[in-house]
Amino acid sequence: MHTVVVGTSGTTAEDVIAVARGNARIELSAEALEALGRAREIVDALAAKPEPVYGVSTGFGALASRHISPELRAQLQRNIVRSHAAGMGPRVEREVVRALMFLRLKTVASGHTGVRPSVAQTMADVLNAGITPVVHEYGSLGCSGDLAPLSHCALALMGEGDAEGPDGVVRPAGELLAEHGIEPVELREKEGLALLNGTDGMLGMLVMALADLDTLYKSADITAALTLEALLGTEKVLQPELHAIRPHPGQGASAANMAAVLKGSGLTGHFQEESAPRVQDAYSVRCAPQVAGAGRDTMAHAALVASRELAAAVDNPVVLPDGRVESNGNFHGAPVAYVLDFLAIAAADLGSIAERRTDRLLDKNRSHGLPPFLADDAGVDSGLMIAQYTQAALVSEMKRLAVPASADSIPSSAMQEDHVSMGWSAARKLRTAVDNLTRIIAIELYAATRAIELRHGLTPAPASQAAIAATRAAGVQGPGPDRFLAPDLAAADAFVRAGALVAAVEPVTGPLA
Repeated sequence: MHTVVVGTSGTTAEDVIAVARGNARIELSAEALEALGRAREIVDALAAKPEPVYGVSTGFGALASRHISPELRAQLQRNIVRSHAAGMGPRVEREVVRALMFLRLKTVASGHTGVRPSVAQTMADVLNAGITPVVHEYGSLGCSGDLAPLSHCALALMGEGDAEGPDGVVRPAGELLAEHGIEPVELREKEGLALLNGTDGMLGMLVMALADLDTLYKSADITAALTLEALLGTEKVLQPELHAIRPHPGQGASAANMAAVLKGSGLTGHFQEESAPRVQDAYSVRCAPQVAGAGRDTMAHAALVASRELAAAVDNPVVLPDGRVESNGNFHGAPVAYVLDFLAIAAADLGSIAERRTDRLLDKNRSHGLPPFLADDAGVDSGLMIAQYTQAALVSEMKRLAVPASADSIPSSAMQEDHVSMGWSAARKLRTAVDNLTRIIAIELYAATRAIELRHGLTPAPASQAAIAATRAAGVQGPGPDRFLAPDLAAADAFVRAGALVAAVEPVTGPLA
């Protein structure tokens, strides 16, 4: 099994994916264990002094003014975990919780938190055992980090609360720890706070969304090319010299992808063969690289923000190399929240332009000779009419999901935490947006492949042929009389979601950008 070694200098997106989705094993480096030990010595020395130090010998948030006596400090750390584990609503997905826990361990291992090496090792042991704490949808404001979600994870480390075992069954966390020979942690000064105070949930969801969107943007370039073919459009707008004079990298990449898919097509460039010749294609076809390209550039910016956060040690207070323990505001989720919202906006626009192309394929007045709704016997058959309704409903929800969460703030903790990022909410709605975008692209794929097959006597590009063949092999049926469509749409969704559309095309086109 793949092993991820956690050191002091952060982690990578690839490692997050490996742990969250691939169940990779985790090891703590010798460097990390040494750094953990050094930082703990600093915290222990401060804990022994009579002067109050935030997070070590004081209360938290609006209660930070109270100095806590040594005999109450272990109780203080337990209590912050128990009281902050106040989430509600549906369970959060297993992969999100694993990413959340791994990223908290990443910060703990930096040596800036003051957590004992034994606590960090327990975090790794729980992940390696496949134990996943139950985390709920609601509870994070994205400031002081993802407090409630992280608290539910810390609660499981203490042997309290519920968790899902490797068999998928939810049971008391204490039972699961005992079965795997893991001793529950007994938290000491600062450790409870250090386990709760980070942007780990929103960052984990950002990393996974970027991985999914990378595949979806390539898939959207393919379906846009297939639709261009089906509409007998022109590929001349994809010429690299046209995109070189407006040098946005994403736009050039999308145009190059579409051109690669269309190479050798016998369907493109038929403008003058119609009774009403076109001068140019509609925006939804002609401007596909500009819209998808802008989304790609948005992803590049979001990936830059993610890389910085993956290298960060997010906690409050932090242990500095010179021995100081300083309060700070690095836990604020604004940098991550902004790009999560930005990605939802870009995804909504990509879904919107894909739906407009699909609608054009189904409209006999704009499809340049295709049957109404791509039906076998229009009137008797409705064809893909309602598939487009489903796509339109998804697009409409995408637009609602594009409303930024990070523009909102709500005060908390008796006005001590008076401006929050709402980054967790931004991440949760982005996950829904990514799911919806997958379905929207799948419906365009379904319509475009059917439309190409209805262009009798014309030969699609080799890459298009590969896409159609793989789509049919995946259980997505071609043209014919009306049938129960939901299974076809589900098969198309699974095909796109798995990256199989990109995988089908790249042996012909070469790697897509």
